[in-house]
Amino acid sequence: MAPFSTDILVVGGGNAGFSAAISAVESGARRVTIIDACPEEWAGGNSYFTAGAFRAVHHGLQDLLPIVNNVDAETASRIDMKPYTSDEFRHDIDRICGGRSDPMLSATLINDSNDAIKWLAKHGVRFQLSFNRQAYEVDGRLKFWGGMAIKTQDGGKGLIEDHRRIAKSMGINVLFSTAAKRINIDSRTRSVRSVVAIDSNGSEQEIHTGAVILAAGGFEANPRMRAQYLGPNWDFAKVRGTPYNTGSCLEMAIRDVSAKQAGNWSGCHSVAWDANAPSNAGDRLISNEFTKSGYPLGLMLNLDGERFVDEGVDLRNYTYALFGRAILSQPGNAAFQVYDSQTIPWLRDEEYRDGVVEKFTSPTLEGLAIQLSKNGLRNADRFIETVTTYNDAVAAFRRENPNTKWDPAVKDGLSTQSRSQSLPLAKSNWALPLTQGPFLAIRVTCGVTFTFGGLAVDPNTAAVISSTTNSAIPGLYCAGEMVGGLFYGNYPGGSGLTSGTVFGRRAGRAAAAEVSGTRYKL
Repeated sequence: MAPFSTDILVVGGGNAGFSAAISAVESGARRVTIIDACPEEWAGGNSYFTAGAFRAVHHGLQDLLPIVNNVDAETASRIDMKPYTSDEFRHDIDRICGGRSDPMLSATLINDSNDAIKWLAKHGVRFQLSFNRQAYEVDGRLKFWGGMAIKTQDGGKGLIEDHRRIAKSMGINVLFSTAAKRINIDSRTRSVRSVVAIDSNGSEQEIHTGAVILAAGGFEANPRMRAQYLGPNWDFAKVRGTPYNTGSCLEMAIRDVSAKQAGNWSGCHSVAWDANAPSNAGDRLISNEFTKSGYPLGLMLNLDGERFVDEGVDLRNYTYALFGRAILSQPGNAAFQVYDSQTIPWLRDEEYRDGVVEKFTSPTLEGLAIQLSKNGLRNADRFIETVTTYNDAVAAFRRENPNTKWDPAVKDGLSTQSRSQSLPLAKSNWALPLTQGPFLAIRVTCGVTFTFGGLAVDPNTAAVISSTTNSAIPGLYCAGEMVGGLFYGNYPGGSGLTSGTVFGRRAGRAAAAEVSGTRYKL
């Protein structure tokens, strides 16, 4: 492979990488190249496997209608959608991340979020209101909940399709099966000079460039690094997305340019995931449908027949990225989600439809326990006792609070905790009794999505910070999952794609300014 040069080199072809490349061209860079370690059939990184949700500040329905393509006038008249303010976004990040999120990084994410989705839409990314995931029809009204209302058409698949179309129209060159191996620094200027890449045949190629933007994902597909940083049993977690996010670019930046490490290296986004899903990579056809996030509508019991989380502690947007870890820590790294006929119709079809998930059903709870005993349940009697005790607690609450109404679109306060009877582990909201057959159970495990530890960056330019000088490394930028310091322990759902675009866009602008020798403009 002969050496070649490009104005800006982007490493990684997910949403963050494409956002950076598009921004760079828009900002005046003439030659922009994306390299990706994956073959073309794996294009899109983890972004391909998402539901395409973007969390963004908005001013209500009228603010979003101009950029969505799935709302007619009649539908719009039935939508209830409150504005999602900057203060609410800030409160959600502070609450969900335990106050640890870097305040400057999160401020950038919040303040840029609305403009970021409109910028993508302007370039041709197709957005829709997320009726299937973020709205319930209650009393004839389509009620949006959880602060998140928008997604890309066809989810992550559609997002990557749009990004690739836009990149092609802008002349952005994309090279697959080309993995970054080494960053070379100019010894005189201490700025990035080139990247050595390796192709699928093992041939090396030096790519000379004026700036590099790292957007190659975390280490979620590397079982060694998961066990090393996340802790015991994390090598057993199933990989939700691309098998090519192995952390190699994180290690490369730390090794070659002393990039400063930042953030929650023992934390990650992990979800309740179909126990029968592939172990080491996502399925590009089924994709995000392996997610099993209906647990607020029912109960989760481990293989010993015991509950282990408060399924109703918060809206699903704020717990789904956390509960995978809880499942992984259970006996056998697995659990059962259990529902009855009251809530089965409310489960999202794309996650719970026949052909996607193995279902265990029975007209009676006892019959369901017998079935589950043949599929991993270790204590059927305890299983029945747990559900029965839960039902009794729900009934006691109902007797004391007869006017409390079940409403899946808000934290309805319908719980297991009353003066006469309370459970040691509450279900704080949406506590309906599991009494009406037929009953349904789904076996789930932990699916790891992305890791939170990464590189320290300047929040204005997304420039990577040096651990030796504590200042920006000239010519090196970072976006997407590789940015450290934003999420801790958990994250507000939909913030990942938004972060990728916000910091990718800033990195593209800053890199283009550096290459052209002009002043960077926010």
